Amino acid sequence: MLLLKNALTYQDHSFSKKDILIADGKIKAVTACGVQDIPECAEVIDCEGRKAVPGFIDVHTHGAAGVDVNAATAEGYEKISRFFATQGTTSFLVSILTDTREQTLWCINEYKKWKSLEHKGAEIAGIHLEGPFLSSEYKGAMPEHLLKKAPDIELLRKYQDEAEGDIRYITVSPELEGMPEFIPQIKRLGMQVAIGHSGADYETAVRAIESGARAGTHVGNAMKLLHQHFPAIFGAVMESEKVYCEVICDGRHLHPGTVRFIINAKGTDRVVAVTDSIMAAGLPDGEYKLGVNDVVVADGDARLKSDGTRAGSTLTTIQAYRNLLKFTGRAEEEILPLLTENPAALTGLDNETGNIEQGKSADILLLDKENNICSVIVRGKIISL
Repeated sequence: MLLLKNALTYQDHSFSKKDILIADGKIKAVTACGVQDIPECAEVIDCEGRKAVPGFIDVHTHGAAGVDVNAATAEGYEKISRFFATQGTTSFLVSILTDTREQTLWCINEYKKWKSLEHKGAEIAGIHLEGPFLSSEYKGAMPEHLLKKAPDIELLRKYQDEAEGDIRYITVSPELEGMPEFIPQIKRLGMQVAIGHSGADYETAVRAIESGARAGTHVGNAMKLLHQHFPAIFGAVMESEKVYCEVICDGRHLHPGTVRFIINAKGTDRVVAVTDSIMAAGLPDGEYKLGVNDVVVADGDARLKSDGTRAGSTLTTIQAYRNLLKFTGRAEEEILPLLTENPAALTGLDNETGNIEQGKSADILLLDKENNICSVIVRGKIISL
């Protein structure tokens, strides 16, 4: 058992002093300070002067700490997990970049092997497939020769069967022939659908949303942008109240003014902060990989060696949080949902995590007044920083 005493606790979009009792990896009770009887077996942490917030959730990342998801062994996934935990991430989806069928299946099987390991970091909550049904025109860092030009339900069923249902999220381009009609089939496989890497016109993007797409992948990047006469996919995802917008808040992928624009338009309940990080996150400038691509990182900016196209980021969730506070000038209470409850709701994790509530997984960060990480708790376990 673990008791967090006197923590300035984030609940229901506000902060108040609470005691948080944790047992068996779950939050057992959240009460006013001093009300709970302290079990004799409980470890007690006095959190005076610190904030308790839900652990951050990253639904779009390709790696960190020298490990690329598309080449990661089970032990590599664990290395990513341990690094992410030190950066405030308590749950994440591994994002498999478009690759061969054989390599994608290999990645899925290494993820399954990771599940059997002893974990000392963030929880991998499932898989995000970024492709292969993506537009070559807006491919970004996707290897064009591996992109599929039409939907393939048997391929996706094979991937999902191999993953034992753990593929939670997939990015597709709505302009591919038959894609809007294909989205309900994807969702029946248990995958939430995001649209991106796309030059879709407004009407096609709206059809995809009406068919069940519920997010825009790294909005403002690798997609056709808004024109006053042709709103395109950007306009469609910005307009729809049904759609969450992923944003990469590293100051490179989006200008701070664009971040403010997206949040003002969508509201703080429909924006999801992601890192889109690559294996270079947490490491110095140099040469790295992103799937089959060679990447050069200079001044923290990751770009393809071949043509200079931006290729993911070196961002972490705690830095994304600090950047959002700086870029927007909004209160912490308004920004926290972008890294906690919103990604949880989008990917169906909200019955497990994303809030500090009785019965939820004990995924909690203790932050000081400057938003430095003091402690990280994942499923009730204190992680070594």
